Amino acid sequence: MNQAMKLPDPAVVAVEDIDVSDSRLYEQDAWRPYFERLRAEDPVHYVADSQFGPFWSITRFKDIVEIDSNFQDFSSEPTIVIGDLTEELPLANFISMDPPKHDVQRKAVQGVVAPKNLAEMESLIRERVGEILDRLPVGETFNWVDEVSINLTTQMLATLFDFPFEERTKLTYWSDLATSTPEIAGGDTDPEERFAGLSECLETFTRIWHERKDDGVETLDLIRMLQRDPNTANMVDEPMEFLGNLILLIVGGNDTTRNSASAGVLALNQNPDQYDKLRANPDLIPSMVSEVIRWQTPLMHMRRTANKDVEFRGKQIREGDKVVMWYLSGNYDETAIENADQFIIDRANPRHHMSFGFGVHRCMGNRLAEMQLRILWEEIMQRFSKVEVVGEPERVLSNFVRGISNLPVRVHPL
Repeated sequence: MNQAMKLPDPAVVAVEDIDVSDSRLYEQDAWRPYFERLRAEDPVHYVADSQFGPFWSITRFKDIVEIDSNFQDFSSEPTIVIGDLTEELPLANFISMDPPKHDVQRKAVQGVVAPKNLAEMESLIRERVGEILDRLPVGETFNWVDEVSINLTTQMLATLFDFPFEERTKLTYWSDLATSTPEIAGGDTDPEERFAGLSECLETFTRIWHERKDDGVETLDLIRMLQRDPNTANMVDEPMEFLGNLILLIVGGNDTTRNSASAGVLALNQNPDQYDKLRANPDLIPSMVSEVIRWQTPLMHMRRTANKDVEFRGKQIREGDKVVMWYLSGNYDETAIENADQFIIDRANPRHHMSFGFGVHRCMGNRLAEMQLRILWEEIMQRFSKVEVVGEPERVLSNFVRGISNLPVRVHPL
């Protein structure tokens, strides 16, 4: 996509010419008025020509829920991102499958986030959060994304995979490579770098798989869980499926928490009355966490592919058409969420949002993400009177991951 071209004026562009797959909208944080137009004027919107080919945009909350819950007519195969898979890496994973295969593969790993295991993880997460926060340079400017958000989520990923702790930054690198090429989400990663990096990921985890096979260790990590389940015990023999599921679990364990950990700091600085409210009543932290996840919408869309011709809200969707559900737009839908354009940490129903999806594909790790963010803010409030944003955030060039790459801050002690 030509970065030099200006974005069209959202007030005057013809509605049929609005293309919300343009990743510059999110890098520049300019997306709101375009989605407002679509929700008001054309909520089931066809784009005939885009960087990713023709597709439908679904932008209202209730319409997204309906499509997300109907895997019979709207399939997750072959992929859930707007761009098509490349021939070099035709990855497969359970989020881009329909039942029953989806259910079988998901079941093999979902025990890692069972309530009992989450309870056991809480003290470890709190200990790590405390160590991260205690090392921050009080009074100096630093990048919150690197020092806190990435640091916390990468440590958690290493634990979930029982991955060598000293090499854990590779997990973040692979996660970023997976979602940032031009063909997939309008990013700017070189496809050759992506291929090399993800090949290294596959080689590394294939070695780990064989090292752990039948080793008798009872550790509850994702690789051993896949090995123990008879339905996934031989997944290593299907390299693209193995790599696809690794990437799914790495991205899922990384992006929601990481970008919400940064977005919370930004949102509270942009809405100082809400920061005052939080300081006055730290019991609002769980509610605030849900509001941050809505406000940020870390994964902005999910794609489905029509299994057959379907009439939906008066529009004719044809078999094979791409149907893109814009969770970001649904989370700002005024007809579904009162004062949706405002950041309010004590909403009556704060978990009423669509950042985790609906139906069979609802996010497996949503409770883990919420727990990590809750603990992070509980520990922040015990140490700092304010995490102050002191410069403009830098955002990721992507129409899939709503990411923040740089957030300059200073922390002020109590």
